[in-house]
Amino acid sequence: MADLNPWISTAIVIVSMLVLYLILVRIGNRYVASFRSHTPHSAARVATLWVMVRRTILVVLLVIAVLMIFDIWGLSMAPFVAIGTVIGVALGFGAQDVVRDVLAGFFIIAEDQYQIGDSVTIAGTNGTVEDIQFRVTVLRDVEGNVYYVPNGQITVTENATSRFAQPVLDVRVGYEADIDQAMDVMLDELKKLAEDPEWSDRITAEPEMLGVQELADSAVLIRARLTTVATERWAVRREALRRVKNRFDSEGIPIPVPQVRFSQPSD
Repeated sequence: MADLNPWISTAIVIVSMLVLYLILVRIGNRYVASFRSHTPHSAARVATLWVMVRRTILVVLLVIAVLMIFDIWGLSMAPFVAIGTVIGVALGFGAQDVVRDVLAGFFIIAEDQYQIGDSVTIAGTNGTVEDIQFRVTVLRDVEGNVYYVPNGQITVTENATSRFAQPVLDVRVGYEADIDQAMDVMLDELKKLAEDPEWSDRITAEPEMLGVQELADSAVLIRARLTTVATERWAVRREALRRVKNRFDSEGIPIPVPQVRFSQPSD
């Protein structure tokens, strides 16, 4: 490119890097799409990794393009290297949190702690993971609010959509009810839910009746458990509770209303 006009050479470099980036992105997108036939977990993990790899490719190509353009125009890199060294030392003292965030983000991806699309609780914030960036994780809660959580502040992660889920169903029945009958009816209704073609692909194991969980003041608490596809836990739980309530009504099994006690005013 030395014999060409510097402006033409610069344009060639920019266009070449842009074309190379688009080609690599296209290849990566095809590779990610090929995983859609695999398990949802594998597909989600590959998609999450690809987001980080794509950003890394962009940064590398930008650096290469800048270095080539400097060479085309005959600019010396020495002053910029010196300035960069001074800035790097200054940032080294003031940007420790940034370095920590970037390293934490790397290990989040490498250890598969969570992926884009997972429902998580991190740093006291609950939501669906929309993006995992070099420095922050982007969450959106059920009301649509967006949170940017620095990766370095994430010490404990609760992932509600990893591999499988086991939603627990706690139902209160009155003391006057036959507890054994109530447990049998509840388990039978849950088994019918698991056999329903509309729901069977979301429930991955036989429903479990765990038994009496608590003898409360005005009710007996019975507990059951389902095993579901991770992302379907809430929908399955809501449907199960709806069906159990209707079944208890038809069987005459009382679900008590909490008793509210009022103190008598003193004279």
